[in-house]
Amino acid sequence: MRGEHLVTVRNNKVQIKLPIRRNLTILKGRSATGKSTLIDLVGQFDELGPDSGVVVSCDVPCKVLSGKNWQRDLELISGSIVFIDEDNAFMRSREFAHAAKNSDNYYVLVAREALPQLPYSVDEIYELRNTGRSSSKYPAYSNVKRSISPKLVDVWLLFRTR
Repeated sequence: MRGEHLVTVRNNKVQIKLPIRRNLTILKGRSATGKSTLIDLVGQFDELGPDSGVVVSCDVPCKVLSGKNWQRDLELISGSIVFIDEDNAFMRSREFAHAAKNSDNYYVLVAREALPQLPYSVDEIYELRNTGRSSSKYPAYSNVKRSISPKLVDVWLLFRTR
């Protein structure tokens, strides 16, 4: 899979737009900014479709990968954007790094810590931030911002190698 993809995920309370440009994208952010909510919404849509109350707009399928059977499940996913939450320990394994490198999927990894075994670009580290509070009438919009400015790249690379 090549090229840029825009993923828009929304329900009646939240909307998140996320540009995906490379095979590995890191998504970080403070607590309660919507990282896990994003993963949950994509998973609900993947499982129930429109009946979930979630709308996922993208030109390729979006999937969630989790659990102890991740290797078996990943073998069945192709040409998709795969979302993985930080509580999945396999994301930090060399086996996952090898599997990700040899697949045709793009990956969005929610992570608060460096993942030195994965060859991601510092240009594809995004921070999720809320732009407003949700109410039943008006949804909260979460925006995605590049996390690391060019001046901090050297510091980040130093941190990754420790």
